[in-house]
Amino acid sequence: MTSQADETAPSTRMADVPYDQRAKITIERKGQIVLIGINRPTIDNRLDPEATESLARAYYDYDRDPSLRAAVLFGHGERFSRGVDVEAFKAFAQSGKQMMDGPGFIDPLGRTKPALTKPLIVAVHGDTWNMAHELFLVADIRVASEDTEFGQDENTRGRFPGGGATVRFPREAGWGNAMRFILTGDHWGAKEALRMGMVQDVAPDRDATLAKAVEIANKIAACGPLGIKTSLASSHMGIDDSETALGKLDDQYRALYATRDFREGRDAETEKRPPIYEGR
Repeated sequence: MTSQADETAPSTRMADVPYDQRAKITIERKGQIVLIGINRPTIDNRLDPEATESLARAYYDYDRDPSLRAAVLFGHGERFSRGVDVEAFKAFAQSGKQMMDGPGFIDPLGRTKPALTKPLIVAVHGDTWNMAHELFLVADIRVASEDTEFGQDENTRGRFPGGGATVRFPREAGWGNAMRFILTGDHWGAKEALRMGMVQDVAPDRDATLAKAVEIANKIAACGPLGIKTSLASSHMGIDDSETALGKLDDQYRALYATRDFREGRDAETEKRPPIYEGR
C-alpha cells in the first residue's frame, strides 16, 4: 500500500551502481534514461530476496527522479534470468519477514501499490523463465533477442506462477495462448512471443536487443514527460481491474510451500528424476 512517507518524500537523483561482481543490481545513467541490470550470472541471474529488494528500490528511485524519463531492464551475462532463487525465497518465507517492508520500494512484479508511473522497457535474451518472465510482463514495451527462450513452468515443479503471470499473461496473449504454456510448462521462443503480441521487436542478439531498447527509451525521453505519464496512467485505468487477484498471490504461494508436492518438485529437480505428484 502507498504510505504517507511515499506520498510526501522529496524527489531524489537516482545514483549509479557500477558493474561489479558483488552488485546484484547495476544502475547506469545515460542522459535522460537509466539502464537497470540483473547481475547474478553465476547462478543464471536468479533473483533472491536481496536482489529483488534492490530492484524494487531501483524502480522507486527511477520513478522519483525528475531527470530520468525512461528505464531499460536487462540481464548481464548469457541469459536474462531463470527466475527466482527458490531456496533463498523459501528460507525468507519461513523466517516470517516481509519483503519490501516500508517506504522506498516499488514492487518489480507490480502486485502492490505504489506502481511505476514512468515507462519501463525490457530487453531479454537467452533463458527468460518464470519470475523473469513475470518481470518481463510488467514492462510497457518488450524487446527480445532471437535466442530468447521463455518459460512459465512452475506447474511442472509443484508450484504455480506466483508473480503475476496468471493475471497478465492471459490479458496480454489471450486465454488459450497463456494456458497453453502455463498449464503444460512448455517453453517458447521469440517468434512465438511475437506472434502472441508479447514482444514488440525481435533483434538478432543480446547487444542488438539492448541497443533497440535504448533507442526506444531515448525516443520516449524526447517526448513531453507529463504527456507520457498521463498516457500511462490513462491506459492503466482502462485495463487494471485485477488488483484483488494480484494481491492474493503471496498468500497463495506461501500455502504451496507447505505442501508435499512442493517438496517433491524440489527433490525431483535436485535428484534429476521425474517428479511424482500426489495433489497434497
